Amino acid sequence: MISKDLFLGDVTDDLRKAATESFECSMEHRPKFLENSFLWTERIRKAFTSVRLDYHHFSATDGYGYDDAGREALETVYAQIFGAEAALVRQQIVSGTHALALCLGALLQPGDLLISAAGAPYDTLRRVIGAGGAPEPGSMIDSGINYLECELTADGSIDWSALERLLLKSPKVLLVQRSRGYSNVPSRTLSQISQIIALAKQKAPGTVILVDNCYGEFVEQAEPPSLGADLTAGSLIKNPGGGLAPGGGYVAGKKEMVDRVAARLYAPVIKGEIGPSLTGNRLLFQGLFLAPHFVTESLTGAVFTAALGGRLGYYCSPGPDDNRTDIIQSVNLRRAELLVAFCRGLQQASPVGAHIYPEPAPMPGYPDPVVMAGGTFVQGASMELSADAPLREPYTVFVQGGFAIEQIVPAIVNAFRNLHSIR
Repeated sequence: MISKDLFLGDVTDDLRKAATESFECSMEHRPKFLENSFLWTERIRKAFTSVRLDYHHFSATDGYGYDDAGREALETVYAQIFGAEAALVRQQIVSGTHALALCLGALLQPGDLLISAAGAPYDTLRRVIGAGGAPEPGSMIDSGINYLECELTADGSIDWSALERLLLKSPKVLLVQRSRGYSNVPSRTLSQISQIIALAKQKAPGTVILVDNCYGEFVEQAEPPSLGADLTAGSLIKNPGGGLAPGGGYVAGKKEMVDRVAARLYAPVIKGEIGPSLTGNRLLFQGLFLAPHFVTESLTGAVFTAALGGRLGYYCSPGPDDNRTDIIQSVNLRRAELLVAFCRGLQQASPVGAHIYPEPAPMPGYPDPVVMAGGTFVQGASMELSADAPLREPYTVFVQGGFAIEQIVPAIVNAFRNLHSIR
């Protein structure tokens, strides 16, 4: 049984027994995550070798950033490992939402149709689009873009018939979100995304397929561009930054499309020829190299969280034995005060800001107050262990990341232990 000395406070025998059983469950699943990590680590190493990676690639540049050898090598590496023609990997992109907003702005003109293939997208991106209420100034809809969402089936699955009907409207862009976001529907696997791509190419061959890849990198054995997606985008403070990248985002896919996004980020004609590596590129290369390992740790921790939550009577998705396509683990806590207590317990067990007492508060881009446990070395980094949730029914908390199972186990136990004080 796990030693009681691992935990921050008194832990009942029942909770310690449940934690021990859940840890054993997570170790049973760990070999398949490790196998995937070996595959991705070798791919990344070979990509580093192909660009002859050396110390001069780590140097910072300033001003315009012309002839930035490190930046160019990093983008070549991303394109190779993602199976893309080109990539844009920039410190000037501050989040996954920013990367996706750049893609949408680069691809869509007034009068064009944008379709979300799998229900409502993540809260912040939905507001970028301008859906779910009065369009905000500068949103896609406010700028004259037409928008439709393909509703999911009752059990949260993709409605293939409905999607086929919408594709007959010949959208300019089809948005596919890989992760569940702040919803209680399953994340979309690469097998499902591949089916969406095939259907779109058959029914609407001129449509650009854009995949929101946040939280999904290196969880499965391929990435969306290698499956035929025209563009995919994500954040470097999630999976691909390996917990070391201090910020940034990426876009990978068809060269023509990537060039259009670069023109949107900087300026037409100049495109991606500028953009200094102000803090240098070592942490971006090193984080990428370590990313598959940390994804393995995160997935092992997610299985532990699902197994422990289930043993304590909470509905967890995915379940401990389910296949995974991202690092997000949801736990339905059913009550607002329990959701807040869970986040406070996780914060208390964090390496940074353990003294902070999380409270629900408004956040830019979110329609509801959000409570967040974010005791991370990089602000908002989801590759590090964190938990967050909008304060709305059914009061589901979303847990992601973690550098090591040794960190994750006591933190998750403390989060669940903290619920008992108010039950």
